[in-house]
Amino acid sequence: MMLNLVQTQKQTLKISPAQIQLLNFLQLNILELNQYLKNELEENPVLDEGVEDTKDEFADAELGAVAGQTEDKTQDYMDWEEFGDEDVPDYRTRIQQNLEEDTTYLPIVAQEISWREELKEQFGWLLPDERQKQLAFFLVESLSDEGYLAATADALADDVSFMFGQFVEEAEVQALVAMLHQMEPAGLGACNLQHCLLLQLQRREGTEIAQKLIENHFGELATHNYDKLMRESGLSAAELKSTIGIVTTLNPRPVSHLANGVVVKDNIVPDYIVTIDGEFIEVALNKRGIPPLRINHAYAQEVGGSRAANSYVNSKINAANWLIEAIMQRESTMLKAMRTLVVLQRDYFMTGDARLLKPMVLRHVAERIKMDISTVSRVTSGKYVQTPFGVIHVKNLFTEGIMTDTGQVVSSRQIQSSLAELVANEDKQNPLNDSQLAEMLSQRGYPIARRTVAKYRDVLGISAVALRQTL
Repeated sequence: MMLNLVQTQKQTLKISPAQIQLLNFLQLNILELNQYLKNELEENPVLDEGVEDTKDEFADAELGAVAGQTEDKTQDYMDWEEFGDEDVPDYRTRIQQNLEEDTTYLPIVAQEISWREELKEQFGWLLPDERQKQLAFFLVESLSDEGYLAATADALADDVSFMFGQFVEEAEVQALVAMLHQMEPAGLGACNLQHCLLLQLQRREGTEIAQKLIENHFGELATHNYDKLMRESGLSAAELKSTIGIVTTLNPRPVSHLANGVVVKDNIVPDYIVTIDGEFIEVALNKRGIPPLRINHAYAQEVGGSRAANSYVNSKINAANWLIEAIMQRESTMLKAMRTLVVLQRDYFMTGDARLLKPMVLRHVAERIKMDISTVSRVTSGKYVQTPFGVIHVKNLFTEGIMTDTGQVVSSRQIQSSLAELVANEDKQNPLNDSQLAEMLSQRGYPIARRTVAKYRDVLGISAVALRQTL
């Protein structure tokens, strides 16, 4: 049997590991890039901070050696007495110069005692018995992060009896729960929202009507069924409005506003900076905290020698060269994409009015800069831009488009602004439902369905019609 050899020609597209690494590198924001560079500086000894020096240091050293002006001989000509009489310490000159590279900025961190520790400390002062302290500490740990106590006293008694190996009665746990209800903030240890609101009202005077409403008509109060409330409670519209005003001052989450240990201020650091000078819009990258990189040739020459050392140094030099080139390519791609985006949304950047945002998708930017859509997505995803009217998410500049009755394409942000305007100007005693809002938007030239109105309303954080009704 003879084998037939057939020769074919075909084209295949393969992405090299370096290209994949570069695509992942484009997706990093400024904080992630800063951390990435710090790790590279620690792991790669050839990589160093600073601008590449154009002077040939080794040639200068060679020239100095020929002239007989080495560092040791130069020291002989120094006036040591004059140097010793210098009465200005070196650290003072460094402080007065106030060099930028000597300044270290740390994140704002506030150390505070958690609310659980504060409760345990209160129980520690109130309970002299060590056994009761252990029960109270177990009770504090059983609270949810919002301060609620979902378990019953009977279930807590069984759990603590099993944990400590000694019988605990339900009445003993119930006494500690009652003590917890008297502590600050009001509402701690409540079993549900209704109980939490009642615990807060019990500490206020003149809230008997509000307590009865919450006890007997909590469902109607939560759904804003005011007609049924007035009919069943016998209250007038003015009395009910005054009572609801008291209820709205209560806190549904007793400890949601309290610190929970270490609090770190999570500030947004923009990747792009847009400045406006008259009719000109300038785009720049935020390079604060990103050090310039260079290759330490002196270290490379000192380490080199053996074959293994040369191989190690060459691999590190190649990695450093790739990183420096990748940073330059990243900056070029990001600037090209952001400048194109600014041109497409020029009206918005000149005024800051979200209604002037034009419908735009990633493809529109990719076609202009002649790059792939995935590349544009990487340089815009998770990144922010600082503008004269605030810091905004770059992804918010991309909006959907809807065809109006006149044939004009408008962005969804413009329709959302009109929807928010209609809700803001509606009669709060008879608010508009989604069907009425859809009809009014259609009259303005925005033909959208009722379900689209509900979707936009959720995006804007606007409640349903029943929850927007007031007296």
